[in-house]
Amino acid sequence: MANLMILTKRCVRTCVNTCTSRAGAMPGAAREAFEAELARARSAAPEDTAAMWTALERAHILSQAWAWPHTRAHWHMFRLAVRCRDRAEAVGQVVRILLAGAGSVSGRVPYGNTGRTSAGLSTPMPIPQDLRLLLGRTELPVEPALAQGPVEGGARQ
Repeated sequence: MANLMILTKRCVRTCVNTCTSRAGAMPGAAREAFEAELARARSAAPEDTAAMWTALERAHILSQAWAWPHTRAHWHMFRLAVRCRDRAEAVGQVVRILLAGAGSVSGRVPYGNTGRTSAGLSTPMPIPQDLRLLLGRTELPVEPALAQGPVEGGARQ
């Protein structure tokens, strides 16, 4: 039992150090685009849940490599699922909230995945061109369906 406690403490310490170190910080341009997508979801018309979901999906794609932003994206998706009274999506988001940080820290995330329950927990998907450029992942396939114009403030290219 004592060995398990020591192992758990080491694991938590490693995760906290990774998530809070400068090396583990989200780059400025990606952070700006991530925050802009969250703001776009918040500022969408109340009845335009499709626009909210699109913005949150894009925020999710941007955040996958960083534990805290990734978890935040799922938290916002959970809140929208509750607002839409979508039980299956809300339950799926709870599972994702619990797994997002660990997946990001370990590097075991399905890049490009939109974060929705319908997308599947471990299904990689193409990344929209503008997000690929922001993330420096130009070698990955493109998904034009989620591509958007520039974000206010010029965070996207």
